Amino acid sequence: MPDKPSQPVELNILDVAGNLQLTQGMIDDFAAQHPDVVSKVNYTKATAPDMPGKLKAEQNAGQSQTHLVLTGTDGLAAVIDQQLALDLHPQYAEKFPNLKESYLPPAAAMQELAQGKGITVTYYPSGPLLEFDPDKVPNPPTTADELLAWAKANPKKFQYAVPANSGPGRTFLMGLPYILGDSDPKDPENGWEKTWEYLRQLGEHVDHYPSGTTETMKNLADGTVDVVATTTGWDINPRVLGTVPERMKVTTLQGFHWVTDAHYAVVPKGVSADVLAANLALIQWVLKPEQQAKAYDKGYFYPGPAVNGVTLEMAPQESRDVIAKFGRPEYERLIAENPKETSLPAAAQVKAFQKWEREIGSGKTRK
Repeated sequence: MPDKPSQPVELNILDVAGNLQLTQGMIDDFAAQHPDVVSKVNYTKATAPDMPGKLKAEQNAGQSQTHLVLTGTDGLAAVIDQQLALDLHPQYAEKFPNLKESYLPPAAAMQELAQGKGITVTYYPSGPLLEFDPDKVPNPPTTADELLAWAKANPKKFQYAVPANSGPGRTFLMGLPYILGDSDPKDPENGWEKTWEYLRQLGEHVDHYPSGTTETMKNLADGTVDVVATTTGWDINPRVLGTVPERMKVTTLQGFHWVTDAHYAVVPKGVSADVLAANLALIQWVLKPEQQAKAYDKGYFYPGPAVNGVTLEMAPQESRDVIAKFGRPEYERLIAENPKETSLPAAAQVKAFQKWEREIGSGKTRK
């Protein structure tokens, strides 16, 4: 594969993970500095559940108009399951020498989940965390039993979003088996007996499950709910943006393990050789440490960088100022001291979402 296309290409990039908040600056810089590779970049956004149908329709029509997808593990699981993406690694390993060694160890583990169909571009330890209004909840739950008891005593005041379209939602879902001591946290069909029963009981006190995380944050801000599932990034960034009051606090449940998360660059099947060459050059650029430092952003995916050796001191001044004001001192300790587990593998993640929809969310999801 050549280092660049035979002529500059116009790239159509689809974001289904909010990843552009972290990487658009990197991509725009690439386009500005490499006019011989990219003539223009067009950005569109969609939800992760809508993305596979879009790709499938394009591929069936023989017109791959989407050239690059930026996705979380939810969309990644779907494109792997439905065989919609090109093999990138080790197919083009020469473009990414020492890829595994270049990553932070948990990010390298997340790269394994891609099964060669994507390249990890950003990473964070994620959660599950609980975010709460200390004015309404002076003594937040610190165990799973306490959360259940609190939800029963305060009906309709706890909320998480549909896991198939929410980082905090799926992190809460995948984190509970560790907290509850289930038999196999990686097997949602046969190893989550305690988790499914717990979610059923919890669901008796949940009004509805929003379609995305943003609604849960708005509901926390306006007092509709008092406790929501969150992650490091979804805690920090909405407070930076002012959509959630700065006073909100976070806590963990006893026995919690981090369920790590990542965003991936995925190339749909059917793109031209020139588009593929441009995509590979762009992904190489995004993995450079000086570009990765931009992933600190405004705390959206905190910390954010996937590669080794990228410190906050390397980030733009705005990011440093934001983290100084809105970051939490306890995060450094929590990240250092608690186990980190990868998200479910693609097939298991799809099964977990389907089972949740059937048994937990049925009749209570809001589209």
